[in-house]
Amino acid sequence: MPAYEFSADPRRVDRVTVHRWLSELSYWARGRSREQQDAAIEGSRNYGVYDRDTGEQVGYARIVTDGATFAWLCDVFVSPDARGQGIGKALMAGIVADVEPLGVRRVMLATADAHGLYAQFGFEGLRAAEKYMVLGAH
Repeated sequence: MPAYEFSADPRRVDRVTVHRWLSELSYWARGRSREQQDAAIEGSRNYGVYDRDTGEQVGYARIVTDGATFAWLCDVFVSPDARGQGIGKALMAGIVADVEPLGVRRVMLATADAHGLYAQFGFEGLRAAEKYMVLGAH
């Protein structure tokens, strides 16, 4: 099993690979243009997990935040070829450690299928979902 490393360095993000993953393989960003993805990367804190031997990116996520009170975790993706090796856990552990010093009061996310992963890091369902609203929900 290869060794992996977490990085919060946005310069390491393989934009071509991340765009392919999200625009072709994800259920939430299918069809996203490269221009949209590049803009999203530029406006976010970006994270990756990389194979230490090859340098190949095997995981990605980003946080949209004001850096003080609120953060939104999104675009979490692990390469299909590398799933089941703890990469999602490594990605989440690194993100939580990176965001914690900011002191944000709330980090939110939306998921259709990874509740178990996020629960391991303290995420839970909304307690007062009726308070929350969304514009542009599809």
